[in-house]
Amino acid sequence: MLPGGEPPHGAARPAPPARPGRPALPGPGLVNAANALTVLRLVLVPVFVACLLAGGTGWRVAAFAVFGVASVTDLLDGRLARSRGLITDFGKIADPIADKALTGAALVTLSALGELAWWVTAVILAREISVTLLRFWVIRRGVIAASRGGKLKTLLQVVAIALYILPGPPEVVREVVMAAAVAVTVVTGIDYAVRAVRLRRRPPTGAGAAP
Repeated sequence: MLPGGEPPHGAARPAPPARPGRPALPGPGLVNAANALTVLRLVLVPVFVACLLAGGTGWRVAAFAVFGVASVTDLLDGRLARSRGLITDFGKIADPIADKALTGAALVTLSALGELAWWVTAVILAREISVTLLRFWVIRRGVIAASRGGKLKTLLQVVAIALYILPGPPEVVREVVMAAAVAVTVVTGIDYAVRAVRLRRRPPTGAGAAP
């Protein structure tokens, strides 16, 4: 997710070029720790939904635990990929998909259960889908780094969803945190759109360079 907040694996610094006279080192393999965590997050999505739909306090606690584990994998896989040079094309694609799958599944399920207004789910998902499309729109111009607002958005979304999943928190607390998450989601989405338009006006990467 966790939905719009940490950049995908591809946001790391590029590897330094190989020294003259030495063969380039092979890139990381598809099977690595970072990708394994991303796949685990995808696998946990249907498990989380099943627990949430099962009903009962015990199953809600189980859903909360699964959601927590999945959210932690979102934090770890990007850090592993950047710190250990495990960036792959699969990770670049699968990581944001896993984030949005987890957040989207949680929001849609909570709305289907009548515990969260559908307009909240619609606003958050519309923002996340729009940002994904914007990433593809500017991909030849570069990558927009995650802002503090984006990181705050991710944190608020995770906390707000967790409060709705876990039985017990007062309704007013859930609503206040979710309202904050929606507000930051919209503001950061607008900011991302503005920066994407500015980046789009630049020439594509490598344009005008000597052949």
